[in-house]
Amino acid sequence: MAGADRFARTGGSAYGGQNNNGLAIASLICGIGQVVFGPLSAIPAIILGHIARSRIRQTGGPGAGMALAGLILGYVGLALTVILVIVAVAAVGTSN
Repeated sequence: MAGADRFARTGGSAYGGQNNNGLAIASLICGIGQVVFGPLSAIPAIILGHIARSRIRQTGGPGAGMALAGLILGYVGLALTVILVIVAVAAVGTSN
């Protein structure tokens, strides 16, 4: 109980780690959001992921993994969208 009392007195939290980069979190959310919103969230995931990674490199803060995951999800979602559009156009072109 002494540890909890110390945090109560100082106003600190039990978790002393740094906060993750907000842009990295947004990139990951946009990357996961492709399940619902499709390619509309792939482009923001890519943009936010690149900005977050560059800021993380400059400041040395945490969140690089989330930014990378958002980038990967964004690029994979965008590539799948392009492939599906090409397949759809080819299917329509061969049916005529």
